[in-house]
Amino acid sequence: MSFLAHWVFTGIAIVVAQKLVGGIYISGFLSLVLAALAVGLVNAIVKPVVQLLSLPLTVITLGIFYFVVNGICFALAAFIVPGFGVASLGAAILGAIIVSVVSWLLGSLLMRKRQ
Repeated sequence: MSFLAHWVFTGIAIVVAQKLVGGIYISGFLSLVLAALAVGLVNAIVKPVVQLLSLPLTVITLGIFYFVVNGICFALAAFIVPGFGVASLGAAILGAIIVSVVSWLLGSLLMRKRQ
């Protein structure tokens, strides 16, 4: 149930990011479902490797480069899924921040009520 809930929260967060950031495009419901899955898989598999490889740069920039890593992973998910697109790295960074915050808020508010 937790995986399914997180998948739904990520999908809702992507829709919120699309509404707030002009450079994020979703063509339909199937693209949204696949985008939520791709974002989750990229964050689980690719992101830890990229974080490890970019650790020196992240330390030098006092953690600011971590936002770029998040944006790159979000853009990679958009590249993988047809019908889901990101216009620029700036839009990807903003979209990744919004998706992270919204899915965290939804998860913490709705999952806390279930306990």
